[in-house]
Amino acid sequence: METSTIYVLISIIALLIIAVLLIFVRKEKKKKILTPLSGISYAFVLAGILFGDGNLIGYSLIGVGVLLAVIDIFKKFKANKRK
Repeated sequence: METSTIYVLISIIALLIIAVLLIFVRKEKKKKILTPLSGISYAFVLAGILFGDGNLIGYSLIGVGVLLAVIDIFKKFKANKRK
């Protein structure tokens, strides 16, 4: 086996172990709702990864997605602070 194949197998096994641990150790049963703003930011980040052949376009889309996610975090923080 080549070294790169071994690294890929180790990373897949590690991800499976993490997934199993998250399923069984999950303490919080409350479902968290994905807000529209966080959904849009997620879409921008994915678009930046998928369609970012050119550095400027990819990094710009990822940057917009991260900016929208930060705005969403501040909005949620302020809404929880008022409660």
